[in-house]
Amino acid sequence: MAPAILPSPLPLCVCLLLACGCAQAGKLLVVPMDGSHWFTMQSVLEKLSHRGHEVVVVMPEVSWQLGRSLNFTVKTYSTSYTLEDLDQSFKHFADAQWKTREQSMFSLSVGTGKRFFDITFSRCRNMFSDKKLVHDLRKSSFEAVFLDPFDMCGLVVAKYFSLPSVVFSRVAICHGLEEGAQCPSPLSFVPIFLSGLSDVMTFKDRLWNHYSYLDEILFCSLFFKKAIEVASEILETPVTTYDLFSQVSVWLLRTDFVLDFPRPVMPNMVFIGGINCHPGKPLPQEFEAYINASGEHGIVVFSLGSMVSEIPEKKAMEIAEALGRIPQTVLWRYTGTRPSNLAKNTILVKWLPQNDLLGHPKTRAFITHSGSHGIYEGICNGVPMVMMPLFGDQMDNAKRMETRGAGVTLNVLEMTADDFANALKTVINDKSYKENIMRLSSLHKDRPIEPLDLAVFWVEYVMRHKGAPHLRPAAHDLTWYQYHSLDVIGFLLAIVMAVVFIVFKCFAYACRKCLGKKEQGRVKKSHKSKAH
Repeated sequence: MAPAILPSPLPLCVCLLLACGCAQAGKLLVVPMDGSHWFTMQSVLEKLSHRGHEVVVVMPEVSWQLGRSLNFTVKTYSTSYTLEDLDQSFKHFADAQWKTREQSMFSLSVGTGKRFFDITFSRCRNMFSDKKLVHDLRKSSFEAVFLDPFDMCGLVVAKYFSLPSVVFSRVAICHGLEEGAQCPSPLSFVPIFLSGLSDVMTFKDRLWNHYSYLDEILFCSLFFKKAIEVASEILETPVTTYDLFSQVSVWLLRTDFVLDFPRPVMPNMVFIGGINCHPGKPLPQEFEAYINASGEHGIVVFSLGSMVSEIPEKKAMEIAEALGRIPQTVLWRYTGTRPSNLAKNTILVKWLPQNDLLGHPKTRAFITHSGSHGIYEGICNGVPMVMMPLFGDQMDNAKRMETRGAGVTLNVLEMTADDFANALKTVINDKSYKENIMRLSSLHKDRPIEPLDLAVFWVEYVMRHKGAPHLRPAAHDLTWYQYHSLDVIGFLLAIVMAVVFIVFKCFAYACRKCLGKKEQGRVKKSHKSKAH
């Protein structure tokens, strides 16, 4: 028998590479969200652009992080607010989180963040006020919209132009995901956003989870009031948040079940947690020198993210005091006023290569605000964390890591220098924290495809197929009582009650008949006795 002729490996590899790069080019409209949300979305856009797609990003002229790129087209529109307005409104909100916790939809709707959220929700009106921009977009024949759902504008754009949409987000607040994807979310073990609960709940926890759900039901309409007003004005018809969220084709969620708790999911929910992780690069000479000088104790990386630049003076001094009590060198990204009691082991920097530092073998701990980007960089690099959540999903992220034994959470409103120092010493000296975070890192990295490649695939999938209607559940077409089968339950109860009623009536009739015969028998006997 002649031996089989195997193909040469080189031509085979070339064919595979060509197959990977020959995706049909299309046109993608992108409506991003400012701030840290933009960083990972940009990496997806860069890859889509490299694969030959024409990517058009629509962004406001005034922003923090949104910027131009050589790899995709940027169209801007003027805004009704200035950069100073944006800075001041967010600073007012961020500074208040060091004094009081706004962790309910009611407090977010009427609290210190109201001005910032109003500015955020006003962007869509600014965009559609630019008639030339809207006209150009209408003529461009896009295949899909790629969007961040927080400011609702991308959802409005998708509905206005009747385009399929792909959402890119960590979470969708106000049960947007549950309504938009019709995803079951049992309150008995799925914690509500902002509740700060784990999936293992006591009776008291379940009560609190139901209260948090009620808070969403009652006050989400207040929180999104401005956004819905703008959407209804643009679409020239009254709309609800459900009308906007229910049109989404695919949800790309920046989480996975290493971070999040297990829960029911729908087929158009795709998990891309850790999309911001990447192999560490060589450190700049300055930071390499800091690490080398740290000796056997190593370093601690401290960053509260790109959005928080200052800490109240009293709290900053407590933190500085605590940092001085550990032998490690602390690299603290901080642009506020230098604390007067800053210890010699603490180095303030205005910027640091966070992921690259976390990937260094001499990094002992990571002090973070628990934003999803930082949390995943900690997971990917296997570094235990001390978490100082301030707002948004940060409390929930911290709770998940603490539940898994990979970090310690501090309450920024109540923590003292002793609390901070003890938390640091715990995650550094207690080996279980390092073991747990390394186990999570191993689980997270054990996957068939990288999150970035998965995100790119699903965006292209929606572009190729003009949406994903086959993934849309029939639940969207049901009324609330049909969804919960209340009509079926009511019908079955009616049958049961009818059967019980008939049986009761038959029994009563039989009893009356039997009693009637007995009564007749007694009457006859009495008549006979009288006759004798």
